[in-house]
Amino acid sequence: MSHSISVAADYHRGSISTQRTSSSEWTQQENNLEAETLPLPRVSRPKASYRLTDFIIQRTLGTGSFGRVHLVRSKHNLRFYAIKVLNKEKIVRTKQVEHTNNEKMMLEAVQHPFIINLWGAFQDASNLFMVMDFVPGGELFTLLRRSNRFPDPVAKFYAAEVALALNHLHSLDIIYRDLKPENILLNHDGHIKIADFGFSKHCSSVTWTLCGTPDYLAPEIIGQQRYNKSVDWYALGVLIFEMLSGLPPYHQPDHNPVVLYEKITRGPAFIRWPSFHENATDIIQKLMEGEPSKRYGNLRHGAGDVFAHPWFREVDWDKLRNREITAPYLPKIAGDGDASAFEQYPEDNAASLYGLPAQDTWGQDFPNFEYTSH
Repeated sequence: MSHSISVAADYHRGSISTQRTSSSEWTQQENNLEAETLPLPRVSRPKASYRLTDFIIQRTLGTGSFGRVHLVRSKHNLRFYAIKVLNKEKIVRTKQVEHTNNEKMMLEAVQHPFIINLWGAFQDASNLFMVMDFVPGGELFTLLRRSNRFPDPVAKFYAAEVALALNHLHSLDIIYRDLKPENILLNHDGHIKIADFGFSKHCSSVTWTLCGTPDYLAPEIIGQQRYNKSVDWYALGVLIFEMLSGLPPYHQPDHNPVVLYEKITRGPAFIRWPSFHENATDIIQKLMEGEPSKRYGNLRHGAGDVFAHPWFREVDWDKLRNREITAPYLPKIAGDGDASAFEQYPEDNAASLYGLPAQDTWGQDFPNFEYTSH
């Protein structure tokens, strides 16, 4: 397998989701497994109601199928935030209502140094708005493509921070389900913030929705089997491989999903391995184990096996969690609100369409996004 980087230089991998109804495949008892999950706690954050007029929209940071993310500045505290704007009609049409409501619920339950903060959410007749941290260093994806690949200590630093974030999510019975460099942002101090919780799910046992990014899907997801939190540890193995080599292990230059899924199903024994450190190869193989019951992160010691692996031997986990270890790369940021680490997108006058009066057909589908006057 060629590890030429040019084929993937600017290719942002889209996430996929198929809402499978399970009634024909599973018994009702299995269907109810997830319903038994205890409700998520809510993190104590300053309570505030936001409205569009509280912010000055500066520029677009990213675009997607359902809308875009804007850099904004608060008129009140002058801080910069990122506001994710999602079009309700598009969400309903593509059957992503549950995922969208889940994203808000998950972020309200999570507070961790390596996970993005949600400060508030509201809606107008046509759109949903989520007010989040502005993370100025841009995507790990961009840094990786610019670097071609990371040296072993650099990949280890980012992998260790991701592992701490995943372990925290799993302690709350949250499966993340969309780990990839595009969803890992770099803060001003070079430490990570995991973003985009659109596919995360609160689940204490198993689930079966096909969602994620093709290169990062565990074989049991592709096989339409029930799966648990261990799919996130599988994805960490893929991430480590991609950081060390520049491309994911089963990369398909033509983006042919059929061939990609065949390779994933065959497993890591069929990967052509670059010359990684032997401990790196070992942890990738243990995380990408095709049999979930034998996968690191899913054994008796849970995440402890991952943290104790020889590849992570020199990591001081307490210092890392407290951000007391200097990051290997410090983003070049000119000052507050500098968004030069993000790509430029055409504005298309999108912001002028927010807050307009219109018939609100879908508002009842998003009961936890409050209405505020504009």
